[in-house]
Amino acid sequence: MEVALMVWRLCFCLLCIAFFGVDTATGQTCEPDGDVRFVCGTTNPEDLYEIPNTPWVIASGRVSDVEGPIYAVDIRDHSAREIFPENAMSPAHNTDIYQACPGPTNSFQPHGLTLREGTGGRHTLYVVGHGPREAIEVFNLDTRGTDPTLQWIGCIVAPQGTRRINSITTLPDGVLGATNFDRDGGELWEWHRARGWSEVPGSQMPGPNGLVSSEDGEWFYIGGWSDQALVRLSRGKTPVQIDAAPVGFNVDNVRWGLDGQIVVAGHVTQCEGNTPCELSVARVATVDPDTLQVQQRVDFKGNDFFKLGTVAIEIGDEIWVGGIRGSFGIARFDR
Repeated sequence: MEVALMVWRLCFCLLCIAFFGVDTATGQTCEPDGDVRFVCGTTNPEDLYEIPNTPWVIASGRVSDVEGPIYAVDIRDHSAREIFPENAMSPAHNTDIYQACPGPTNSFQPHGLTLREGTGGRHTLYVVGHGPREAIEVFNLDTRGTDPTLQWIGCIVAPQGTRRINSITTLPDGVLGATNFDRDGGELWEWHRARGWSEVPGSQMPGPNGLVSSEDGEWFYIGGWSDQALVRLSRGKTPVQIDAAPVGFNVDNVRWGLDGQIVVAGHVTQCEGNTPCELSVARVATVDPDTLQVQQRVDFKGNDFFKLGTVAIEIGDEIWVGGIRGSFGIARFDR
């Protein structure tokens, strides 16, 4: 029985590798492409989140629709190591907060990431998970040791009727915000510990993708994938205020930059209708959150090692870009 199970798992992994376009030789290359350098050792790092005041970046990887690792990437030497499910601590279900969660899992495709900062090197990491259940998986993140460690503590099952929770952001008072990515008509949701999920008024739009929020919780900044724009949406105001900054590409994830700008990442994989356009594997722009002025930063055509950009973060004097669909590392560009 154990042998049969091992054979099945091997066959499944080979099928996943074939489906996601993983080329073993290419995956081992990781050589610079002109001025573009790479962080090696990750598979499809879809989202990136820098842990404040540490030399670490968390990356969500994927090997199939239902599986993938979570990595810790060392900014100092550009090395990567898996911290979930491999090397994770034993689960400790917090039933006081996450009583509606069915229980622990170590098999899901990690997607969007966000962090609620704690003290003394201990934080809470939230990870959108796809697979046997659609949920936000919650972890204790401990950075006090040599390497960061993760311990699963609960989950927040996605609201009924949503197509695919994509990105998440922490809000004041323990609240979470989330995007429901649906090109036909998605929206934002909020999760409150006491009352669960509620739809954000005025947030309906086609293809809401990435998400960050202002420190005071009064504004959402949304990656408008279908609208090719960064969308600014007020929170808790009547009437709702909504503005958009067109960026010229399909916006995937968004992150706060080092100087208070919003770093917007995405791609152009097809032209709309008969309108000519220039395709691009990875595009990055920065947007001023107040004026919505846009500055283009990166336009990368890709290679066999990096196929589709999804997220960008600013690390020192570099811009790091994660990707999927056969992306085997994190691309590094000069700022």
